[in-house]
Amino acid sequence: MRIDVITLFPDFVEGCARVGVVGRACERGLIEIATWNPRDFASDNYRSADDRCYGGGPGVVMMIDPLARALASARAASGSSEGKAIYLSPQGRRLDQAKVEALARRDHLILLCGRYEGVDERFIEHAVEEEISVGDYVLSGGELAAAIIIDAVGRLQEGVLHDAQSALQDSFANGLLDCPHYTRPERHAWGVVPAVLTSGDHAAIARWRLKQSLGRTWLRRPDLLAQLELDDRQRALLDEFRREHEAKTTRDRDSGSGE
Repeated sequence: MRIDVITLFPDFVEGCARVGVVGRACERGLIEIATWNPRDFASDNYRSADDRCYGGGPGVVMMIDPLARALASARAASGSSEGKAIYLSPQGRRLDQAKVEALARRDHLILLCGRYEGVDERFIEHAVEEEISVGDYVLSGGELAAAIIIDAVGRLQEGVLHDAQSALQDSFANGLLDCPHYTRPERHAWGVVPAVLTSGDHAAIARWRLKQSLGRTWLRRPDLLAQLELDDRQRALLDEFRREHEAKTTRDRDSGSGE
């Protein structure tokens, strides 16, 4: 997969792409990341890539022509005109795992990182295929959002993760939050690892993990649960989790009131 990033701060994006899972994937040639600075495509000696807003107001707006030239160069360098041009914007569709998986299936992405007051609307209308938001808040620019997409999409590429099953067990992979995880030591002052996880009974472990995943989603993200059609087994596990949770809450409350 190739990802081109149009950004006024290429060092930031390149630095993020050198670490962790994505960094190793780049070293192995599984992902190719290139950056394009609109200032390198400016037509004046000042390398201007932005100018004042028409209509007045604070801040400046990124200009059409430097962006258009950067985009054209990114397409030319990739050898393909099929790269999907995505503007990272708080006005776009909110990123979720389903969208990440759809992007991961593409061979080429071009990410546009806005800055200042944003990008000239005419560029968005004529050159951008999609706008994506990473959340309902405002960042100083699109570089952090680009890094999020690169990491989320990159880790789904074939051969990137040492264990391909890791991605299948992540939160949101099946529409649910992930279950709790534990490691050594088995006993600690802060608690004991659930006995089922040390039992060696793989069927029981799988059942426990699914129940915890359903329960966590019910507790923390009921909106996700409402979007799913649970089968009979999942509903039974969720009911079991609810009963156990209510019983524990009652015990904790009674224990606290008795002190």
